[in-house]
Amino acid sequence: MTEDKKWVRVEREFDASVATIWSMWTDPELFKAWYGPRGMIVPVAEMDVKVGGIRKICMEMTTSERSMKMWFIGVYKEVSSPHRLVYTESMCDENGILIPPQSMGMPDDFPDITEITVELAEENGKTRMTMVHVGVEAGTAGAGGWNQAFEKLDELLPSLDGAAG
Repeated sequence: MTEDKKWVRVEREFDASVATIWSMWTDPELFKAWYGPRGMIVPVAEMDVKVGGIRKICMEMTTSERSMKMWFIGVYKEVSSPHRLVYTESMCDENGILIPPQSMGMPDDFPDITEITVELAEENGKTRMTMVHVGVEAGTAGAGGWNQAFEKLDELLPSLDGAAG
């Protein structure tokens, strides 16, 4: 078994300013509009965007068979507006109490704490976003969820008309 950390890296170019994409990551209402894979909504996004600040997110999916909620809590480790954001993420219950990821169906080797780094740079009037999620392996459902979320973000941008950033 290797000791290499599992991680997924996603690079995207958005036809929007760095300030707009920063707002999509740091403004709770804008974040709720795009975050999560298709079919999921985000009814709760509490974000105290400062070093040491807490973020608590709820993703919810409702089908004809059932409703499922997934809660996540983390701490902002680095906030360098508008270019770099680093935060941790752990599964929790609705009260913010950590729960083992395996209780939500994650593999046995899934870490209790993962870390997300978002870097934004302007290139030719667009924003180049690089997101690395350490603890989520490339090619997994988690990685696919990120790609779906970024597709939703891209689809949302034309409707903003300068409302963000």
